[in-house]
Amino acid sequence: MMVRASWASDPAATRGRLHGEASGLERGPRDAFQRDRDRIIHSISFRRLRHKTQVFMAPDGDHFRVRLTHSLEVAQIGRTVARTLGLNEDLTEALCLAHDIGHPPFGHAGEDALKAALAGVGGFDHNGHTLRTLTAIERPYPRWDGLNLSWETLEGLAKHNGPVRHPGWALQAADAEFPLDLQSYASLEAQVAAIADDIAYDNHDIDDGLRAGLLTLDQLLAIPLVARGWTAACARFPDVPAKRLASELIRAQIGAMVNDLVAETQRRIEDSGVRSVEDVRGAGRALAAFSDQMREEERDLKRFMYANLYHHPRQLEAAAAAHAVVSGLYAAYSADPAAMPDEWRERLPAEEPDRSRHIADFIAGMTDRFAVARYRDLVGPIDLPEGFKLNFDHLCSSSPFRGCAAPSLSHREREKTPKAAKGEGDQG
Repeated sequence: MMVRASWASDPAATRGRLHGEASGLERGPRDAFQRDRDRIIHSISFRRLRHKTQVFMAPDGDHFRVRLTHSLEVAQIGRTVARTLGLNEDLTEALCLAHDIGHPPFGHAGEDALKAALAGVGGFDHNGHTLRTLTAIERPYPRWDGLNLSWETLEGLAKHNGPVRHPGWALQAADAEFPLDLQSYASLEAQVAAIADDIAYDNHDIDDGLRAGLLTLDQLLAIPLVARGWTAACARFPDVPAKRLASELIRAQIGAMVNDLVAETQRRIEDSGVRSVEDVRGAGRALAAFSDQMREEERDLKRFMYANLYHHPRQLEAAAAAHAVVSGLYAAYSADPAAMPDEWRERLPAEEPDRSRHIADFIAGMTDRFAVARYRDLVGPIDLPEGFKLNFDHLCSSSPFRGCAAPSLSHREREKTPKAAKGEGDQG
């Protein structure tokens, strides 16, 4: 059995749950964080992630990632890092699996639409909605709303990106009911989960972008981090065609980023002198982090991805259509709440802002495909991309480059686009 570090979160020392549970509910030999993980996995909201956008909206291709597969990949990276650092793997896994549960259909396009729709009643943000979903909307238990997760899991979900100085209304409500010390840093498990998310989507979005034909390998080799990974892949497999090495490139980059994260976090832990999880919360800065060099290179990669993938004309066109779907649904249900299922209509509050927020809760839980179907039923026809052709022949099609002879980077201009802020089922 692995010995955890003194600064790891200890399930035996949990601050507990909002609602007390009888000992008979402790089914099986599981500690508090293991039970949290299992409650998340068995929740309806987690299952709906199967049909929610990661990068591409409502993809036909079975090989593209969705929110569910992304969350699983984040958890795999998070557990590896947590194990290496002597942290609590189960808490890290729970946080990784749950971190995207609050995303509405169509990712950030859907979030922007709900934010605009709720502008007069406090807006919408997916992180606050994650807490709202897990503490109020999910209703699997007979005596309370929510999953009744441990304080440490809720704290980690609220603060995994750092202290929250200006919480939105949904996070304020969760904090008012079960105070989460929003002004302090979260546990190392939560900090690791946040960076595992970055590592996963930085690299797996490249994989999907190549597969969709929106990125080429020649474009990507302008990024020093990618160029190093490609050089390493070619050195290991000099006789393998380029299209067979794309996955090896992704693996090399993930490995480099994980190794850097582990080394820098170990250095920061040692320099800080922390000895307990409370020391971590009071350290005054994040202890899980990339080195300065990797942080800058990862930011360059993000700038490239926003300029060339996330803001690609095809993506923006799809995002505009998705925004119209979510906005149209909100308008339709606001005008005629009777169109909602009985379970939701019967609980519709009479007064604002709760009425509008309740309608947004219903829409935010929808999968992409369910949202499109309901829009067509309630509003009318809508054209959305139905998928992307799976084809690796385009990897280097924009240049004469072939195989593993990487071109010189000396004459390439690096993208100067501003860093964009990181953000992002069937409902019935």
